[in-house]
Amino acid sequence: MREKSSKKAVWNLMGVLVLAASITGCGGQGERAEEAAVHSTPAGEKSTGDKRIVKDAFGEVEIPAKPKRVAAIYMEDYVSALGVTPVVQWYHPNWGIQEYLKLNVPKFDMTGSIEALLDASPDLIIVDGGADKARYDMYSKVAPTYRLPDEMLNDASAILKTTADLLGMPDKAESILKEYRKKVDDAKTALEKAVGTEKVAVIRLNVGEKTFTLFGINNRFIGSILYRDLGLTPPPMVKEMKEFQQIISEEMIPQIDADHIILLPSNGTWASEENKDAVQLLKSPFWKSVPAVKKGHVYQVERTHWQTGAFLANGMKIDDLLKLLVK
Repeated sequence: MREKSSKKAVWNLMGVLVLAASITGCGGQGERAEEAAVHSTPAGEKSTGDKRIVKDAFGEVEIPAKPKRVAAIYMEDYVSALGVTPVVQWYHPNWGIQEYLKLNVPKFDMTGSIEALLDASPDLIIVDGGADKARYDMYSKVAPTYRLPDEMLNDASAILKTTADLLGMPDKAESILKEYRKKVDDAKTALEKAVGTEKVAVIRLNVGEKTFTLFGINNRFIGSILYRDLGLTPPPMVKEMKEFQQIISEEMIPQIDADHIILLPSNGTWASEENKDAVQLLKSPFWKSVPAVKKGHVYQVERTHWQTGAFLANGMKIDDLLKLLVK
């Protein structure tokens, strides 16, 4: 059982627990945790009236049976999908926030102090694989904290079920997932008719470095939804990748051999001033040699929902694919 400490106690921990170095931003969330198989909702639960004891990645934790003020660190998508507004929103100064959620709540800067989290007075904190044991212990001084097991991190449906269970509304997850599965099945059928076995790749233009990142078939933000759920065909280079994603040089671009390319910027929007120089890479002869570019099948998309594998984000990716590929 964990007790909420005073602000002073939390500040004493901050000297050891600066959050800046290990946070890799929205695009890097897939690099910070191992890909794994589907896992179920919390097991071994014990009930104590208005409290519950559930098992998370680090052991047992006592949480409110019906939490009222939830902080979901990089998990805001899931609580929003369940109709719950989190008390703060994850923020990183280099990557901003998950803008697609359109939340109007205080930002919690992951690279600075936890004052915003303290001020929000959550009664439950939910975190994903980005929270190591030290950070988890720090959050636990603020409020009871549940850290998702590693085995669950690559399955948005399993995470939604677990989140709903933690919020005391398991039935709501089932009804949402039923609608989502129908959406996936309908989209898969439409995409199969529209593009068949034509090869589809997802590439990120890395603005600062002026490089490209190719997302592999095992990437939990891209591969699981495009290639596993929707049955789209990956280019050979993507299919053979063992890494979740790979930075590719300009000279390697022709090897992508894709018929369709989903393209997103690492920062900002396509109209952002900061992206003007990097966009010049799209004029290179290497880029123009790719079949998708020759056919005019390159689709520039908004980055924030493409750089996460969360539940609402995946639904938005499906909407984008239907709009762009199904004529």
